[in-house]
Amino acid sequence: MSNRPSNSAAYGMKINMHLPNIPGSFMRIAKAIADANATLDIVEMLSDNGPYKKRCVHVHCSSLEHEKEVVKVINELEGVQIEEVIDTTIEYHKNGKMEIHGFAPLKTRGDLSIAYTPGVARPCKVIADDKEQANNLTSKGNTVAIVTDGTAVLGLGDIGPEAALPVMEGKCLLFKEFAGVDAVPICVDTKDPDEIVKLVQLIAPTYGGINLEDISAPRCFEIEDKLKALLKIPVFHDDQHGTAIVALAALYNALKVTGKKITEIKAVICGLGSAGTACAKMYYNAGLKNIIGVDKDGAIHKDFDCKGNPAFEWFRDNTNPNNETGELQDVLKGADLFHGVSAPGILGVDAVKTMNKDAIVFAMANPVPEIMPELAAEHVAVMATGRSDYPNQINNVLAFPGLFRGALDCRATAITEGMKLAAAQAIADIVGDNLTTSYIIPSALDPVVAQKVAEAVKQQAINEGIGQIHPVPAPTFNNLKF
Repeated sequence: MSNRPSNSAAYGMKINMHLPNIPGSFMRIAKAIADANATLDIVEMLSDNGPYKKRCVHVHCSSLEHEKEVVKVINELEGVQIEEVIDTTIEYHKNGKMEIHGFAPLKTRGDLSIAYTPGVARPCKVIADDKEQANNLTSKGNTVAIVTDGTAVLGLGDIGPEAALPVMEGKCLLFKEFAGVDAVPICVDTKDPDEIVKLVQLIAPTYGGINLEDISAPRCFEIEDKLKALLKIPVFHDDQHGTAIVALAALYNALKVTGKKITEIKAVICGLGSAGTACAKMYYNAGLKNIIGVDKDGAIHKDFDCKGNPAFEWFRDNTNPNNETGELQDVLKGADLFHGVSAPGILGVDAVKTMNKDAIVFAMANPVPEIMPELAAEHVAVMATGRSDYPNQINNVLAFPGLFRGALDCRATAITEGMKLAAAQAIADIVGDNLTTSYIIPSALDPVVAQKVAEAVKQQAINEGIGQIHPVPAPTFNNLKF
């Protein structure tokens, strides 16, 4: 079975072409596309006049190289002339994916005098007297800053702030679409943790929350910890905790399917960057104590040389109760859960076969997982990946929009471990009676998810005393100062 990724709209193209205006000519095009293992999506008929007809063919491929192969195959067909090839993903991103849009009326001189000078001075004075009113009289209370230095973007690594911007814009789109939260991308040109902390501290007064994104480990741990100590608004590193929340939700339901208890299973986590470490901590706080972390140097045990890496030190001090040593295949024996956030194809079928009965595999490397579902299927009870083209997609979009919605609605001063656990339970509960081995987690497009997560997070924040049941109301005529 090939580890080649499936065809996807992410590698789509539109091919404008001329072909002979005779019966059966398009069938050659369709066959060539199929023979090249690409997917024919849409066919637009642009013209049928004269000896040649014009068609626009939408094709999905598996990679940029695959796109080039398909174009070459079509180009070699006799009588076919390609006029233009349009990369639909690049076209989608032209001019960005977001804009600033005002909703207050600005049609008359009266509107102008209220929106700007002289009327704008009045809310300014109210906020100067009570800074809390910035949440009511500006967009602050519904706005999150998405902060990155572009050092750990998707599977691309350190590509810099400019190249990270499309991802941050996409994140803003998800915040707005799924939870009605306004988000602003802040891509900074520094890798110095102290400079990033200082920058965020300086801009924090105008935001309701801070979402840290795509910052490499171990720097991301230091930055988040310092900001959480300095700020009285939610600070959340989504690559860590968003992934962990959804993974725990998936594990809750996978354990229901297999009839196992979280306190009794053995888990192996492969890949100990920001996501792997956060998932381990979430599992640990939920009751899973027999965790073994594996990095490129093998399993972390009591005598492991952590070389000052705080993530490794946490694994050394809190996990691997039986002090198992060796490589991945050594410690995977008898495990109930494999959780991978590492590299493509590193988990072999033979290693999976050594796992406990009714094993659970979360292979979350993207775009190619540690083991393809087709290879693992007959040897495990539950299989999940980070991909949308297989069942059980563990996608952090299930967590962060609702999490921030709930935190903003009660003006929580932080994101706590309890709030994260509440979010995971809310996501797991949505599946309800529909639970099966191939449906342990709701769809990322399910509109109910953000609402349920927001409700659970808000209630938990209130229970912990860091959120308000009724946030400070906006001033009325009777309590305004004149």
